[in-house]
Amino acid sequence: MLNYPPKILLAFGETFGNTGDKFQTWLLENGYPELAALSSGIKGSNDAIEWLLKNKFPQYAALEGAIDKKPDAYAWLKKYEFDFLVVFAEAINEKPKAIAWLNEQDLKIFIVLAAKINSYRNNQTFDYHKLHF
Repeated sequence: MLNYPPKILLAFGETFGNTGDKFQTWLLENGYPELAALSSGIKGSNDAIEWLLKNKFPQYAALEGAIDKKPDAYAWLKKYEFDFLVVFAEAINEKPKAIAWLNEQDLKIFIVLAAKINSYRNNQTFDYHKLHF
């Protein structure tokens, strides 16, 4: 996720806001279907997680699982050295060390994204019968 331009990351963050559908469509139409799928997966779409797995973005499927605090997803991210995604998942789950690390690395945009995702999740009802790793 570190390689995306700030504009794209901001659009991804906006998918969790009131005008999320508009930004979701923008990501799809502008070459970032993986971020649109990640957003949908975080929002509870099994189809989006399956799309990520089939289209060579397993790290984002694992990120969604780590956000849901699934140990197997965390283990997969660590095994395949997606260390940043582990930190990002922990920041989304409001772990102070992760947020401090993002701040120290001057990755404030990811602190903003973590807060947006966390806020969205805290205000939603989820289906916990999602795809398991």
